[in-house]
Amino acid sequence: MRYSKIPSETIRRLPGYLRALIFLDEKSREYVSSKVFSEYVHVKSPQIRKDFSYFGAFGTKGVGYKVTTLIEQIRGILKLKEVQKAALIGAGKLGTAISLYDGFKTYGFEIAAIFDISNDKIGTRIGEIVVEDPWKIATLCERNIRVAILAVPAESAQETADKLVGAGINGILNLSPCYLAVPKRVKVITIDIAMELGVLPYYS
Repeated sequence: MRYSKIPSETIRRLPGYLRALIFLDEKSREYVSSKVFSEYVHVKSPQIRKDFSYFGAFGTKGVGYKVTTLIEQIRGILKLKEVQKAALIGAGKLGTAISLYDGFKTYGFEIAAIFDISNDKIGTRIGEIVVEDPWKIATLCERNIRVAILAVPAESAQETADKLVGAGINGILNLSPCYLAVPKRVKVITIDIAMELGVLPYYS
């Protein structure tokens, strides 16, 4: 199901809600009120109720939200009920660390392909995945891979993004220190770790 006219900030909060709910489920919590839930996700309870209201009536007045049910509902909204395959472009130190990160499993993601331009890396393994030549990016559509993680130098990021778009990628997590120009149908989330870190001294 595709939801329209949902604020992007609401969608961005859903993975955080999901992570907190999984934690509560592991603690055998059956129900949780929006007030209590707000303490776990650091979002005010009225905002939590408003976010959920975009997708229907999830909770029961006076009882709260059934944790296991809400987990399934959010997974359905985010299309995480089935394993989502992702391609990783860039097998340097950052890319390698990302490929071995177990946290993706929480959200149903699986790194299914890794690409790098280095001849020294092509053909080697990172975990269970063999690093491939970037020309094979064109085969991602055939492999049913629609999401990519971009961890390449800034000077090659746009060219690589163009190849990903041409291969049918719909979403890119961009870890390269630059912005990407892509068609409107492609969602890009850019995380520049160094830039974000640059904000912290202001508060120290």
